[in-house]
Amino acid sequence: MKIINTNNNNTLLHNIILRNNIIIPNNQLKLWIILMKMVNASSYVTSSYHSTTTTTSYEYSSDDQQRNQHGSHDVFLHVDPKTQNKPVPSYELSNCQGRKRALLIGINYFGTKNQLNGCINDVHNIKTFLIEQYGFQEQDMVILTDDQEEARFKPTRANILSAMQWLVHDAQPNDSFFFHYSGHGGSVVDVSGDEDDGYDETIYPVDFEDYEGESGQIIDDVLHDYMVKPLPKGCRLTAIFDSCHSGTALDLPYIYSTKGAIKSQNLLKDAGVGLLSAGIAYASGDKDRALSSILSLGKQLYHSKTVENENRENNSSVADVVMFSGCKDDQTSADAQEAGKSTGAMSYAFITSLRQNPRQSYLELLNSVRDILREKYSQRPQLSCSHPLDVDLEFVC
Repeated sequence: MKIINTNNNNTLLHNIILRNNIIIPNNQLKLWIILMKMVNASSYVTSSYHSTTTTTSYEYSSDDQQRNQHGSHDVFLHVDPKTQNKPVPSYELSNCQGRKRALLIGINYFGTKNQLNGCINDVHNIKTFLIEQYGFQEQDMVILTDDQEEARFKPTRANILSAMQWLVHDAQPNDSFFFHYSGHGGSVVDVSGDEDDGYDETIYPVDFEDYEGESGQIIDDVLHDYMVKPLPKGCRLTAIFDSCHSGTALDLPYIYSTKGAIKSQNLLKDAGVGLLSAGIAYASGDKDRALSSILSLGKQLYHSKTVENENRENNSSVADVVMFSGCKDDQTSADAQEAGKSTGAMSYAFITSLRQNPRQSYLELLNSVRDILREKYSQRPQLSCSHPLDVDLEFVC
């Protein structure tokens, strides 16, 4: 069912609802109606909210009522956000038949409390896989691992930044670049305001502790600026992050579900506590606290949706950038044992899936990787892109 707005009201709650695409499960609809009525009863709102077929308030459309009778469980607040009518960014796909380069980074953090076991193995496995499966050449690869003696090939912060510049320099249409990172990932407080959850995702160079505070980590904004922004139209960058908290490590604005749909920010997931608090307060007769809770929730929803829209506009690219990450932003990625060898779970699943079936669509690959990991690991790999992607196209790189 759709709730269609046809009323003009300038209250904060009303504007918040109007400016956001919010999906509300039916089991929360009654609470929203109660809260709207509560606000209506206050001095903040002067109009009524009801579920009729009139044109004076919020209403259910007859088509949506029919859909709901056939098993749909979602109610949509239908709105017109600022970016809804903006054109899709002008991008071109790469045929990946041009020059090929790869930057592979594996960090085991030897001799530290943070030591991992499978990251360097991941790099060697990915290297072999790219050469055998996709025609990359060893001489067109830069490999940074912390078992190497030569200083310029150690995965320090400076070397990683320099290598990323090498990877994308002089990029041309139909080139295919590959970035793989296996190591620790984290998050730091976002200071630029482009993260709806308030945190930037990061990777940890081997020398991150040599820097003051958290400045030794490389944040997603920097990763995006170094590897995505310089790319021209029609150039491919494929990125694999086998690290914790890596769901949006490149800040790509189009994130795909396992059904092939573009994910929108799951606003109500974070709003559940606020709804519950407001509902309890209202049920107990404390209308002031309930009103405060719902207005605070509304501000949160409005901020989250605004950030999402801005990121979609600012972080889209004319290039062809695709990323598979080992997990969501709030999850960890496993340092695992597979076939008796240490490996990152994501790297293992990615290689295994494409060796078993080299001709998969992007959607099939996402689901295949998840299926491989599902039995032993809780992490959920993510697929994101710099532009809208036909996920039924065959994966290439």
